[in-house]
Amino acid sequence: MLEEARSSATSAQPPPHSKLFPNQRYDDDDALSRLILLKMAAQIADGIHNINLNQSETKDSISNGHISPASAKAENDDSDEDRDEDGRNVEAGALGAAKKKKKRKPKKKKGAASGSKTQTMPPRVPVGNLFPNGQYPKGEIAEYRNENSYRTTNEEKRHLDQMNNDFLNEYRQGAEVHRQVRQWAQKNIKPGQSLTEIAEGIEDSVRALTGHQGLEEGDNIKGGMGFPTGLSINHCAAHYTPNAGNKTILQQDDVMKVDFGAHINGRIVDSAFTMTFNPVYDNLLAAVKDATNTGIREAGIDVRVGDIGAAIQEAMESYEVEIKGQSLPVKSIRNLNGHDIVQYSIHGGKSVPIVKSNDQTKMEEGEIFAIETFGSTGKGYVRDDMETSHYAKRADAPNVALRVSSARSLLNTITKNFGTLPFCRRYLDRLGHDKYLLGLNNLVSSGIVEAYPPLCDIKGSYTAQFEHTILMRPTVKEVISRGDDY
Repeated sequence: MLEEARSSATSAQPPPHSKLFPNQRYDDDDALSRLILLKMAAQIADGIHNINLNQSETKDSISNGHISPASAKAENDDSDEDRDEDGRNVEAGALGAAKKKKKRKPKKKKGAASGSKTQTMPPRVPVGNLFPNGQYPKGEIAEYRNENSYRTTNEEKRHLDQMNNDFLNEYRQGAEVHRQVRQWAQKNIKPGQSLTEIAEGIEDSVRALTGHQGLEEGDNIKGGMGFPTGLSINHCAAHYTPNAGNKTILQQDDVMKVDFGAHINGRIVDSAFTMTFNPVYDNLLAAVKDATNTGIREAGIDVRVGDIGAAIQEAMESYEVEIKGQSLPVKSIRNLNGHDIVQYSIHGGKSVPIVKSNDQTKMEEGEIFAIETFGSTGKGYVRDDMETSHYAKRADAPNVALRVSSARSLLNTITKNFGTLPFCRRYLDRLGHDKYLLGLNNLVSSGIVEAYPPLCDIKGSYTAQFEHTILMRPTVKEVISRGDDY
């Protein structure tokens, strides 16, 4: 009986797959198998759909940093069958990925952390910001030759050189200002511009890069323009800058000398170049550039300046230039010279001729020189001409009584704002002075202020100039103003 009961109970139970298809008959095994597969496929599809919905709700719920009520309700409503192990893993993965995405920080651009900066055009970023460590690029280093070659390795001379670090760094800062400003000027000066526009563009850039606008009393003495922007054209060789109201426009066939200085604490970097827009003048520029580089090469401690002048003249006058079908020799302008520079004074007292001479004056250790050469297609001799624009208070100015009240007031302005640094009339205009010509002429006639009128060869001739400042260091010669341009 017991066995029969067990057999009857067993036969009464539906087969296992009857739970999946309770209303189906199981006579046909093949048909049954197909039905099982179809039902399983439908359940799998429903499961995938639920997983996708869960992922979407999870993402929406954490979009504001927390799980939304709708998301929580959906989790509670899910059946145990739908929330299988795979579904929970997918939801957990989505939540983890979302949290990870939220914590991710944006990548910083390379160089942003270091605060690196570049120069603007026109130049307006002080070079102190571009070199925050306060160390500025060296100029071109050249070893002394012949009997002075020992200086490069001499321990005593090297010690002396290291003691001049502040002096060198101020000069290098001024030189970097000059390089950046002139390289911008060379790219941007074009025919059709007024000379006033060109000059003010250069001077505004120098003031910005030194960090001294020169409008406050004494500020220009700390840094800024070390020599007014000379823009001497064609037969005019030097010392011409536009005064107020000047309407001169740069022309396509002009040969323009651009000569300006920058200074830091009176350490004047004096450097000049020539711009042309017609290749017919290329040989004239090549002659003068060669002559200047020859002078730099020959310069050295204990070298006689007369010997330097002879080498300069030989290089200069080996060139010719053809203009309008006429072959013209390039001549050194014999009454123009290079010069030494001392703190706050553009001319220290020594001259470097650019023609052969018997001058036995020697260059000495620690001195600074402006090696500048001028070539001309004219007579090779200049005279004072045109309206004066350049001035400077004399270092040895006499103490005389000034009867003109405007002269006394002007002298006070010059002393407090320029000292013995050169200035031009536009700088007085910029400080708010007007009707100062009477007082200025009185200071000149009294010997307190030196006037530097434009220097010109004969009309119809063309002149060119190149100039560099060099330091006679104890161990080496440093061409402080050298750049990639010249």
